[in-house]
Amino acid sequence: MELDLNVVDYLQVAVTDRKCMKILPNNDKRRVTQKIVIGDKNGILQCFGIKKRDISSIFKLQPGPPITRVELGGALGTPQDKIFVASGAEVRGFSRKGKKFLDFNTNLTETISNLFVSGSDLLAGGLYIYNHFSDCVDQGYYLSNDKINDMICLPVSRNQEDKLIPILACNDRILRVLDGCDLSCEIEVSGAPQCMTPFKGNGGEEEKELVYGTSDGKIGHVMLADEQPIYKWEISNDKNFGGISCMSHHDITGDGVNDLLIGRDSGEVEIYSYDVADEPILRFSHNCNESVTSVQGGVVGALGFDEVVASTYSGWVTGLTTEHMQKRVTGSTSATTTNVIGAELDEDTEKKFAGLRAEVETLQMKVKTEREKHAERTNKAVASGNSALSRATTFHVNDRFVLSSSDASYQLSIEVQTAIDHIVLQSDVPIDLLDVDKTSAVVSYTSTQPNASASGGNDNFLLATYRCQASTTRLEVQIRSIEGQYGHVQAYIVPRLQPKTCVLRRYPIRPLSLHQRKHYIDEKRPMNTLTLSGPFSIAEIHSWIAFCLPDLPERPPTGDVVTLYFINTFLDTQLECIYRKGEGVFRSDNISSISILKDILTKEATTKKITLKIQYELSDDSIAHTLQLLHPKLDHQLMLAKKVQLLDALQELRVHEGNLDFLAPEYQSILLDAEEIKREFQKQPARLERLYGMITDLYIDKYKFKGVNVKQKVPQLLETLDSYELPALIEFFQQPSY
Repeated sequence: MELDLNVVDYLQVAVTDRKCMKILPNNDKRRVTQKIVIGDKNGILQCFGIKKRDISSIFKLQPGPPITRVELGGALGTPQDKIFVASGAEVRGFSRKGKKFLDFNTNLTETISNLFVSGSDLLAGGLYIYNHFSDCVDQGYYLSNDKINDMICLPVSRNQEDKLIPILACNDRILRVLDGCDLSCEIEVSGAPQCMTPFKGNGGEEEKELVYGTSDGKIGHVMLADEQPIYKWEISNDKNFGGISCMSHHDITGDGVNDLLIGRDSGEVEIYSYDVADEPILRFSHNCNESVTSVQGGVVGALGFDEVVASTYSGWVTGLTTEHMQKRVTGSTSATTTNVIGAELDEDTEKKFAGLRAEVETLQMKVKTEREKHAERTNKAVASGNSALSRATTFHVNDRFVLSSSDASYQLSIEVQTAIDHIVLQSDVPIDLLDVDKTSAVVSYTSTQPNASASGGNDNFLLATYRCQASTTRLEVQIRSIEGQYGHVQAYIVPRLQPKTCVLRRYPIRPLSLHQRKHYIDEKRPMNTLTLSGPFSIAEIHSWIAFCLPDLPERPPTGDVVTLYFINTFLDTQLECIYRKGEGVFRSDNISSISILKDILTKEATTKKITLKIQYELSDDSIAHTLQLLHPKLDHQLMLAKKVQLLDALQELRVHEGNLDFLAPEYQSILLDAEEIKREFQKQPARLERLYGMITDLYIDKYKFKGVNVKQKVPQLLETLDSYELPALIEFFQQPSY
């Protein structure tokens, strides 16, 4: 059964952070609708409800520090209708009527971004630190090895003593389960977990199950067990939507079982139902055109009609209701009216719309008058030599730069609270900009003349301008980089504001930019080993590795020895890093990864005047192994390039001949799949050249460790690739270099 939900926009507040909107439980025996409480970046906390289809304000507090989290709590066994708000290092508590009853300074050195309240227990989490307070008394803390993205608590089974089980979703792809303030166990997941929620809202039958969402858009279900966690299911992100930003449970389908509500960074709101299948089934999807920061379920707009309420980055509170609605566009002002199907606008409704139109006209006149006054004062100030009246307008930018493992490219999303005029992308490293279907901006490229200096200099390899449509507030760009080339991509963001202003954002392209964190490696693969030793600390070598590889925290994990695993999302090769004070050991089945690490680490050590002792052990079998991993991709791209070349000739032949039944089935299938072939070729520009470059680098790196320069044999290698066969290519690599 597919859901039929209708969209209703309730109101707009300022920019919101993740999980800053909640639906209050209904405590009234008269069965009235539920109230919504939301906090924004302006520090305003407000609570409102819907009465006769109008917004009814319950309370609205004065502006203050930016609100980073909103949670509900209360005494155990009673409705959880107390509102707890985190701002900076402070937690404030309000009743459902807006009366303050708590003002608690946690004295944390980090901004509170995660909050949980249960009875007299208050759990607060910052970027790395988790703290437990009971009756506002510090009970202990836990220092995480990596960034804490989210935090929830599960109660233990009902037949055991009543205590909380805190779970931290950390950026190193691990869910850390705590016992009090001590680490109990670690649960490895396939992506960086961004948010969590108890399974079906209550943790399942044993209250030990949870659902998590990752930064690359995967949804998984895991159960805590005494020995090893039990992984139930995981839903992949085949459509390459954004990461999971928020999730909750509510019975929107009315079958007595809570449904899974999902909000994504790309704007999708999804509803999954737990049916008889092993995995939940997608029942509904709606795109809000901007990041979803919170998603909740309840009865808000009309009594007896459940709905999903979502808050977005720019502050819109939107409902997806089961009540049948229709939208009618009236007049030249394109005002949108929403009413029940089959009903006519009554006299009261007409009066409301007339009042709204009059209010809009009054506001437009006020804006026009103030603009004229500002222009007049500015002109006078400029004439007198004083330009202090004009100042740059400040605005908030929500941006993400995430590596997508499905296509080995970076997804850059830039979101502004107001309309975007244009964005200029500049890169000092060679990168490719790929087409994104959801992007309607017009892109133009400016020719550049990069210098022949080493990577990491001030070269200007790319300069592209994205001109956005009038109402565009979000831009998505897909970027593909080349490993070994490192530097930065800079985005100059210009909104449609007066006076003109610009915000600069910088995104690092690391030397091993296509590598992603992993929990294990295949020990059976042939591996090349690089060993570095010298008078360096563990913090120094960690900073060098963090410069080379993505997804690493700024400070080293706790312990004397650190072990990290990575996988190349393009080639599927692997990398192992084991380092301690004075020594680092790096193993990979791709000799090019070892070569890049050697060059960068020695350069960083030389900068700090640290002498390194370098030892390496190469495996000749790893060359053939890497070429075999490259073979399917190279073979597919060569076949695709051949089909594209044949396609133009076949289409011209069809114009002249008409009937092409005499052609071989192979050529007829090319004509049938013409659009798909062109689309795939356009989505992967220069991929064949990229594969040729990787094979060339592999050949050069193999002999570089032997102290032999084989660049003069590169033309012969390219000739071998033009008539590609895997055995011939492996034989060429095995030939002597002289």
